[in-house]
Amino acid sequence: MSQSTSLADYRAALTTPGSGRPLVASLLARLPIAMIGLSALLYVQRETGSFAAAGLVSAGSLVGVSVGSVVQGRIIDRFGPTRPLIVVATLFAVAMTVLALAIEAHAPTPVLVILGGGIGITEPMVGSASRALWGRLVEDEAPRNAAFSYEAISMEVFFILGPGLAGVLVTAPWPGTGMVVGGACMVVGSLMFALSPAVRAWGPAEQRHGSLMGALASPGMRTLALAALGFGMVIGFVEVAVPAAATEAGRPALGGVLLSVWSVSSVAFGVAFSLRPWPRSMALRLPALLAAFALLVALLAWPSTLWGLALAMLAAGAMITPQSATHSAAIEIVAPKGTAAEAFGWVLTAVTLGLAFGQSVSGYLVEHQGPSASFLAASGAALVVAALVWLLRGTVRRSEAQPSAVPVLSSSQVSRSA
Repeated sequence: MSQSTSLADYRAALTTPGSGRPLVASLLARLPIAMIGLSALLYVQRETGSFAAAGLVSAGSLVGVSVGSVVQGRIIDRFGPTRPLIVVATLFAVAMTVLALAIEAHAPTPVLVILGGGIGITEPMVGSASRALWGRLVEDEAPRNAAFSYEAISMEVFFILGPGLAGVLVTAPWPGTGMVVGGACMVVGSLMFALSPAVRAWGPAEQRHGSLMGALASPGMRTLALAALGFGMVIGFVEVAVPAAATEAGRPALGGVLLSVWSVSSVAFGVAFSLRPWPRSMALRLPALLAAFALLVALLAWPSTLWGLALAMLAAGAMITPQSATHSAAIEIVAPKGTAAEAFGWVLTAVTLGLAFGQSVSGYLVEHQGPSASFLAASGAALVVAALVWLLRGTVRRSEAQPSAVPVLSSSQVSRSA
């Protein structure tokens, strides 16, 4: 199974009957996904004057997202997205309001950290629901794979735009503007998505007695999570080491710019890769892409100038979106029937845990041995994980005990829900 696509497949997927409203709504809901945590961090720092406190609040939010993505995904698979998303969007709005009031009141840091975890847990997982919806709207394999690639590419675009918007809005007269604007976009977009006809036509799943492990009951799903963990680890290492390299060169303000550089090449190469993915076998593609990412990141240790580092970042960034799209497409193969949203949540959780590990280890290495040591450590760690994924490649297959697809919603089902 090659999962290759064409531009015509993208057009067919994005013009599928019933996809218009959830498509627009998911864009609005996911736009601030990389904006809210950073906006909260900057807001806390402005009000408290402490980067340490701000970092703890941001970490609390990250932990909350890693928990909430799996829990929400399992609930969405069981009951459909409409009711769960309406509930969590409401709780998220309340959590954001309470956090803003607590920041204004200069509440103790532990309280802010707990509230940060609250906004993470209740952050509506529209991304998981949107990704799972394509499997129900699009029947043909090639357009469906194009839809999954679109999800990965659009998320990468949001990760480019989000930090920039957060940086601009924190300069507003009230520093909490970015957090509130991002939260409002997410709430409105989530409710629009939840109430769109195609989403409301996705009803509760049939009762079944599955494993308590849910999606992770599949060995292939565990292998996919391991690949996602390695992917997140590399990014975590680099996200700390690149700003440190810029600071070491006397240009700390360029740290964020350099991180944006690899997102640009990621989007550009991601589209090209989706047209002709390689290796053709998913079982080989997962370890191959991670290993290629590891080797390209090792090149970051070589440049002695920021210009050279920027060029190396462009090269390494080419492997980001292809991996994200591959992870999304692999869910169709390895996840048990009816667990697509939860499976995507596990991928997000694995990436988040990898980020946390990479950032913590990278911080130590940067402080004691310099950015180059962190880049090389990232490469070495990813190569080890890639080797493990390769050894487990036999698990990346569709279980014959599971049907190959979920029921596809017909246009009449969608129209009846309008």
